[in-house]
Amino acid sequence: MNKIKSLFAVFALMAFATAAVFAPGTAEAKKVKIRVQSVIPSKADEVTMLKDYAANVAALTNGEVEIEVLPAGAVVGVKETLEAVDKGLIEGGFAWTHYWSGYHPAAMLFGSPVAGGGVGMDNIAWVSWYQYGGGRALYEQLWKEMGMNIKGFILQPVGPEALGWFKEPINSMADFRKYRFRTPPGIPGQTYKDIGVASVAMGGGDILPALEKGVIDAAEWCCPKPDMVFGFQKVLKHYYLQGLHQVVVNADMYLNGDVWKSLTPHQQQAMEIAADASLSRAMSWRIYENGKALKELVEKHGVILHDTPADYFTEYMDAARKSLEKNAAENAFFKKVWDSQKDFADIAVPFWAGAQTSNANLGNAYANSKKKK
Repeated sequence: MNKIKSLFAVFALMAFATAAVFAPGTAEAKKVKIRVQSVIPSKADEVTMLKDYAANVAALTNGEVEIEVLPAGAVVGVKETLEAVDKGLIEGGFAWTHYWSGYHPAAMLFGSPVAGGGVGMDNIAWVSWYQYGGGRALYEQLWKEMGMNIKGFILQPVGPEALGWFKEPINSMADFRKYRFRTPPGIPGQTYKDIGVASVAMGGGDILPALEKGVIDAAEWCCPKPDMVFGFQKVLKHYYLQGLHQVVVNADMYLNGDVWKSLTPHQQQAMEIAADASLSRAMSWRIYENGKALKELVEKHGVILHDTPADYFTEYMDAARKSLEKNAAENAFFKKVWDSQKDFADIAVPFWAGAQTSNANLGNAYANSKKKK
């Protein structure tokens, strides 16, 4: 009997020791500080949401993982952010995947699939593809295709982005082509050039000074709230909400691969869970914040809303499709990702587009009733 008691005591001690090693928040778990440099100023909404993600990670790890968000240029230049993370000069970075299309064209299909990937995906459908249609595994493969020692986290879906801001109303593509227009980098911006628009790529913080100096005379950035934060309403008053260039936009965080491997399984799981939660929280945040901002822009800043000219949609979609087909023909991994999105869209988009028609009609009916009052 004493031997049996002794064995039970040994097993109990072993179980306690195992639990102590793997349980979160124990003395054995190391604390980690991760500096994440953003490519945008700290006042941006994206940084606010990134800090929300950081707070969730800290809570899920009992403070073991601290993410410090640094503003653009704090350690390295904006354009050097990804390489700095890859080389371990800084633990993390934050941008949009399509910023790195110069390293691989398929980055656009994750950060900003032009014209909804040419297959009718909005931001919610894209998240569905990412989580359940094979997109997550392809996103992990993207960094290997780039040759980057990176662990990526998709955090903040948004869309559709506004067509943008103009000095005067535009009634056709002929009017649009009169302007030097700020666009995002990569394929979305190139597609504007393909339809004859004088596209000028530049960072968010450079747009307002460029407008004030006349370097450009029309611009897009994102949506009502971020646009208002940057102050475009001070220079331009004509605003077009419907655009195709970035129907889907995803901001993401990059962690150095060695830093990721150094984390405990619990810490890694906490970061993954917080990232998935961020997908929903970011969309919820955007709807309300953009609604408040749009109301303020119209009622307090004299901004005039317009419908986008009909010929824009056909011209831009045709050019986007040609660009997607060209890149698929030239790059095997681009084709693999795009084929995955097309396979997903064949199943999901007919349902989702039909359902969204009801949602759009419902919303428009309410908005129009408010106008009549």
